[in-house]
Amino acid sequence: MTTAQTTELDVQPSPLALLLLGREADPRSERGVECPGDLPSPSDPDLVERARAAKEKLGDKVFVLGHHYQRDEVIQFADVTGDSFKLARDAAARPEAEYIVFCGVHFMAESADILTSDDQKVVLPDLAAGCSMADMATAEQVAECWDVLTEAGIAEQVVPVSYMNSSADIKAFTGKHGGTICTSSNAEKALQWAFEQGEKVLFLPDQHLGRNTAVRDMGLSLEDCVLYNPHKPNGGLTAEQLRDAKMILWRGHCSVHGRFSLESVEDVRARIPGVNVLVHPECRHEVVAAADYVGSTEYIIKALEAAPAGSKWAIGTELNLVRRLANRFAPEGKEIVFLDKTVCFCSTMNRIDLPHLVWTLESLAEGKLVNRIEVDKETEAFAKLALERMLALP
Repeated sequence: MTTAQTTELDVQPSPLALLLLGREADPRSERGVECPGDLPSPSDPDLVERARAAKEKLGDKVFVLGHHYQRDEVIQFADVTGDSFKLARDAAARPEAEYIVFCGVHFMAESADILTSDDQKVVLPDLAAGCSMADMATAEQVAECWDVLTEAGIAEQVVPVSYMNSSADIKAFTGKHGGTICTSSNAEKALQWAFEQGEKVLFLPDQHLGRNTAVRDMGLSLEDCVLYNPHKPNGGLTAEQLRDAKMILWRGHCSVHGRFSLESVEDVRARIPGVNVLVHPECRHEVVAAADYVGSTEYIIKALEAAPAGSKWAIGTELNLVRRLANRFAPEGKEIVFLDKTVCFCSTMNRIDLPHLVWTLESLAEGKLVNRIEVDKETEAFAKLALERMLALP
């Protein structure tokens, strides 16, 4: 339904609808509006050459980061590839680069801005490249949750642990309340540290990573975990449930990894005898329990690198990465398939396409700073405190 049609029906589009249409912006949301200016046409046959020419003109002034889930057409221009935290640290290690072009999503660019110097400028080619998981925990909701924990008399016992896939506001909240950040690679270490500081953990914003780490890796039970729903009064929990819990999981999830199901695992095992099922820990608990191997994107890549020729693998993570790995290892006789039958790209990651990258690089080459991501100083200070606690983990 168009805006004109809703006007005829005397129905006004909601703020969320306008946001999704790209007509409004929410500074505290991972979503944004499309970049200002005219994008090159996706059918322009010179896009690759234009990107290469602009990047060469910028030289050492620009450093392009490419997340594993990016399109092939974009990843070919990345100076380094990796997961979100690795890329942010790579950017901090290149102080001579005036411009950090982050081909990823909003929270990743925020992390890069937090870790880089004030002289460096972090740019996101499309401001609408956000993260639905990060959007599932706002600063206001988390502050309200802390009030609920305070009223239940347990706030002093709770240590927040926030996943890297969260906004700068949530990272700052975590730092301010004595907590730490974690990645999918070091979540167990982060939780071990947190339980040394307090009796309970508030895990934000991905319930699945928190549950899988606590139960699968640390031996806690499902009964030790409760799910806090920010859309229900008191999170949908009683004070007694909060007092009894060891893990208070935020009701958030990854829209890509949450799609994989137990049926997906059973189906691929039936179709491909002898297949190894390898999934990301953001998948549901029953999927992780049924898999042969579980690990971060970096773990997945290294596992396939070490896999013997002729081995068969079904991978439960974002399709761009799975397809790239399948092509890479096909000459070695490794069969790699996507775990689900349904095509599942990360829609917001895919907003960074070649036209947006060309527009960004050409603008910077012309001396025009576009789509800068800048975290305010107070938020940055507390967020950096939480990140530094993570870096200090053994």
